[in-house]
Amino acid sequence: MTNNVVGWFEIYVEDMNRARRFYEDVLGLELAKMLSPAEADGPLEEMCAFPAQQNAYGAPGALVRMEGFKPGGNSVLVYFICDDCAAAAARAAAAGGRIFKDKFSIGQYGYIALVNDIEGNMIGLHSMT
Repeated sequence: MTNNVVGWFEIYVEDMNRARRFYEDVLGLELAKMLSPAEADGPLEEMCAFPAQQNAYGAPGALVRMEGFKPGGNSVLVYFICDDCAAAAARAAAAGGRIFKDKFSIGQYGYIALVNDIEGNMIGLHSMT
């Protein structure tokens, strides 16, 4: 296998504008609206993509609002890379989320913090310092 195992991720949300603001505030980046192939017949889903570069480390993904898929309580945990996971967790709390577990060491692999986003999904924040 020449690729990383994770090729794409989706975080399901109920309120796209609210969720988009949360992730843009926490990660300090801008998400881009993705057009659905069914856009001509009316969108089946609403998607906003996280910035990604084709040949860079990590996996691309998006926030998704789709009828019948509810956020929170899922068994998927996405880890976002950041400079300092404690600072990102604090920004998450300030943006309306909740810190589930403060920054802690994972040994030689750096540090992580766990937070719940504004939609109730748990996400991980990873940093080396």
